[in-house]
Amino acid sequence: MCLLKMNIRFAREEDLRQISGLCKEHARYEKTAWLTKNHEKRLGELLFKEDSPLKCLVVEYKGEIVGYATYIKQISTWDANFYIYLDCLYLKERIRGKGAGKQVMEQIKEDATSENCNMIQWQTPNFNIKAIRFYYKLGATSKNKERFFWHI
Repeated sequence: MCLLKMNIRFAREEDLRQISGLCKEHARYEKTAWLTKNHEKRLGELLFKEDSPLKCLVVEYKGEIVGYATYIKQISTWDANFYIYLDCLYLKERIRGKGAGKQVMEQIKEDATSENCNMIQWQTPNFNIKAIRFYYKLGATSKNKERFFWHI
């Protein structure tokens, strides 16, 4: 593994175009529909409105945003505690395996600790074998469940 010098930071409004492009790539990678209508505008409203609970980290390499992660603090009734739900983690193909994913996850872990969360939860499609191996390598465990989508 060749580690690259990357900058992991919170997203800024001027990053929206690149983040939106990565979201589109991510949807294609996960073989799902891409809802393009006003995506950049809607995402900006979610990320940058005052007191937004949604956080977004970006991975910057040589002035280009090559990855992103979005997450939010949630509550577990079963555990009677807070946790972080990692909604998305996506890296461009050429950057995978070079240490960025681990750096992003460590940053989220630090944020979770500062928010008094006892866990980070996420999901990935069962065909994403490289990601699954990466998550196990981090020390994560998994639970098989079906995820349902009720469009309204």
